[in-house]
Amino acid sequence: MKRILVIVLIAVILSVLIDLPLHRSQGDFVWSNILGFFALFGLIGCVALILISKWLGHHWLQRKEDYYDRNDGNE
Repeated sequence: MKRILVIVLIAVILSVLIDLPLHRSQGDFVWSNILGFFALFGLIGCVALILISKWLGHHWLQRKEDYYDRNDGNE
């Protein structure tokens, strides 16, 4: 867990550092002027997409190991 936290922290810091030379006011919204907002928004969106897809795959797509070996009384 500590390793994952360190990796996420490094990714956040790199995202903000990469955004530093590229940052300029881009719109009329308040969040357009926040340094690193879109980099962090993209990172959070990617992490959320990965976690949701893993949860969906685990609870909906995967079957138990004995899925085909079960005797449901139909045979």
